[in-house]
Amino acid sequence: MYAIVEIAGQQFKVQAPQKLKVHRLELEEGKHVELGNVLMVSDGAKTSIGTPVVDGVRIAAKVLAHSKSDKVMVGKKKRRKGYQKLNGHRQYLTELWVEAILGKGEKFDASKSTAPAVVPYTPAVKKTRETAEAAPVKKAPAKPKGPATAGKAPAKKAAAKKAPAKKAAAKKAAPKKDDKK
Repeated sequence: MYAIVEIAGQQFKVQAPQKLKVHRLELEEGKHVELGNVLMVSDGAKTSIGTPVVDGVRIAAKVLAHSKSDKVMVGKKKRRKGYQKLNGHRQYLTELWVEAILGKGEKFDASKSTAPAVVPYTPAVKKTRETAEAAPVKKAPAKPKGPATAGKAPAKKAAAKKAPAKKAAAKKAAPKKDDKK
């Protein structure tokens, strides 16, 4: 038995035990939900097509997790103009576990759920200035100040810059043409 159902503006073909990724739904993880926009139901012998939906038919599902899809790269370029642009996009998704296709008057018992365990989504944490400041910083042991450092040799001072010797000697040694004695 399968059904065509509309979820978040898209149509999906679903069967009884199936994992399905759809656009993000505003539902909590682990909650059971019934989807009512069933467009068609088929059990192999009989097919019911809705106008626009099949009356009384619902899909019982459980929200497993919220996540993001793989990154899709979008590039733009105008030749000979020096214009290039590259953007990335990750779509927010909700992962559903389709429990059953319910007919008129049927109810789903959540205690008989066959869904896998719910794994909460934890995004990767970027190292920011706030998290770096919050982390303990290892410091070198403090050096004692005052008379304890008297036994050590004093630090060397930087040497003073000397003027180039050739230019200074050339100016002094060169006789002036205007000198008359």
